[in-house]
Amino acid sequence: MARQNLFISSSITKTIKTSHVVIIGLMLIPLLLSVVFSLYNTISYDRLITNVNKSNRLIQIVKSDITNELWDIVAGNKSFAEGRQYEIIRDINYQLEGIMNTTGVATGATEARENRQLLEVAGRAMNTLRRYTDRLGSQMADSYPVIENERILDEIRGVSVLVSEILQDFIVLEIESAAQANETIKQRAFSIGVLEIVIIIFVTAFSIFVQISVASNVDASIGALVSFSSRIAEGDLSARATIPHVKELNALTEDLNTMAGKIKTLIEVNIQEQQNLQKSEMKALQAQITPHFLYNTLDSIIWLAEGAHYAEVISITRALSTFFRVTLNRGGEWVSVKDEFSHIESYCTIQKIRYRDILDYSIDCEAAMERNTILKLLLQPLVENALYHGIKNKRGRGTIKVRGWQEGAVQDVSSCLCFSVEDNGIGMTAERLADVREQLQSQPKPVTAAGAANRTSPPATANSVYGLYNVSKRLELYYNKAARLDIKSVYKEGTTVIIRVPRTV
Repeated sequence: MARQNLFISSSITKTIKTSHVVIIGLMLIPLLLSVVFSLYNTISYDRLITNVNKSNRLIQIVKSDITNELWDIVAGNKSFAEGRQYEIIRDINYQLEGIMNTTGVATGATEARENRQLLEVAGRAMNTLRRYTDRLGSQMADSYPVIENERILDEIRGVSVLVSEILQDFIVLEIESAAQANETIKQRAFSIGVLEIVIIIFVTAFSIFVQISVASNVDASIGALVSFSSRIAEGDLSARATIPHVKELNALTEDLNTMAGKIKTLIEVNIQEQQNLQKSEMKALQAQITPHFLYNTLDSIIWLAEGAHYAEVISITRALSTFFRVTLNRGGEWVSVKDEFSHIESYCTIQKIRYRDILDYSIDCEAAMERNTILKLLLQPLVENALYHGIKNKRGRGTIKVRGWQEGAVQDVSSCLCFSVEDNGIGMTAERLADVREQLQSQPKPVTAAGAANRTSPPATANSVYGLYNVSKRLELYYNKAARLDIKSVYKEGTTVIIRVPRTV
């Protein structure tokens, strides 16, 4: 397996292409050798046969043509000047030179040297023949006796026979060279045949090896991915697939590992988010029914009862009952706008009795929006914030105004419900307001695949504005980006918090 992994560590496609190139290259070797040797052998045989054929024709020319031509001249059938003897001699020398140039191409060095030596002897004999022809021409020009001319003619016949015999010997040597070349061809053919068999065996083994290597690695890699996906499906999000080092599968494996990690992170963040939400809701609930708030309210009821303020006792008791009814809401998360304002009315009634010297309030809600539903406990933390961080920090009386109105036409799907909690308390400096806004903006975002890994707990500094932070966080959790919380504040003039949520009716 290790060798196979190394073999296809880069790319299956590249491995297959490389193996095809190797196979094709190996298969072309014997083919190219066969073609080259075939061309070489054909050219060699052609030159051998051509030399033999030329030599054979030269024998006939040397034996008959030259002697017949000179006999006609000696016999007086034609003059020496009219004869073709020099033309024939030049033709013979030209053909001997051509044979000399092609001799030794298809033979070894020794055979080529012997053959050339024979041709050189034939060439010298032809020079002798030419000298005899020149001498015959001189004798005839000097009117030598016929017997003298016939004697020169006999010498020419002898030289012609010698040239013919030399050429016959040359033909014999060329035939022997052809036989040796034939043996060489057979040896080469046998060698090429053996090479082809070896290459075929090697190519077959190589192809099988590549097929097994690729199949084994792909099967192993895909099998590992299948096993990995099964573990993920079974809930083992800590599982990770080993990178197979196969280029075509590396990216897929890395993406699956990343996906598993993100799923695990998203689930962990979601669990944490749910825990944070539950804690936030519990703290919000506890903030409304803390023993301190309940004790103070009950103390106020006792004090009013002792003072015989029965109407106020009835009012504060009814307000406390309404307050708890809306707060608990049978465990539900959503209430009508009417109930939410009833809850605020109850809370403000209780606090007005407790802080009658410093607190005034007004509540105004458009009747058309009362049937809409909103997330419960959105306004009470803001009113509490206005009382404890605004009014109580200011000398003299203060007023809290709670309003509800609808923006946009009823038929407009983009219309929204608007709520504001305004106080004329101490307000905030520009620096403090900027700090509060920054704390609210730094809270965790809704769960997304891209941002899940970056989720964090609420900032520690958010505790100082927990009421605002809690409301802002719950708005984002339940409404996502459809809701918005805005804060406006001027130091020593007051603070206004505005909430906008989608309309439901």
